[in-house]
Amino acid sequence: MKPLIVFLLVFSLSSFASRLWRGTFQLEKSIRFGLSAMLLFSSLGHFLYSQGMALMIPEIIPYKLEIVYITGLFEIALAVGLLIPNFRKLTGWVFIFFLIAVLPANIRASIFHLNFQTAQFDGYGLSYLWFRIPLQLFFIAWTYFSCIRPNKKPIH
Repeated sequence: MKPLIVFLLVFSLSSFASRLWRGTFQLEKSIRFGLSAMLLFSSLGHFLYSQGMALMIPEIIPYKLEIVYITGLFEIALAVGLLIPNFRKLTGWVFIFFLIAVLPANIRASIFHLNFQTAQFDGYGLSYLWFRIPLQLFFIAWTYFSCIRPNKKPIH
């Protein structure tokens, strides 16, 4: 829920700021700002809640903490890449792949009722997926819209 709030807040502020200063809504740019802010916010979890996030990774996979830290750094790189015009399309595709790739970890966390912030097994459980999966699809759609599809004229 918090990443969605960060996205919506930054997206809204950016949209209104572009309308105020440029006289037009720069929807795609505002979406990218929102996605970048959300990624930066989400990356914090990889460093603040690394023990809990490591529990999302199956036991068979070694170096769990290292994977958590690397994916946190990867999210920071994605956040930057979304804002660089020459890397935007590639970063958009990589981000979409990343969202799909981490879905099994979210499913695992739900099955085991993992609360990654406390590293305890008292989380929301499978009901969490009713929010998480549509959220992943929401971010995939907005990434495609703002980074990959051909640009359209700005909205006035």
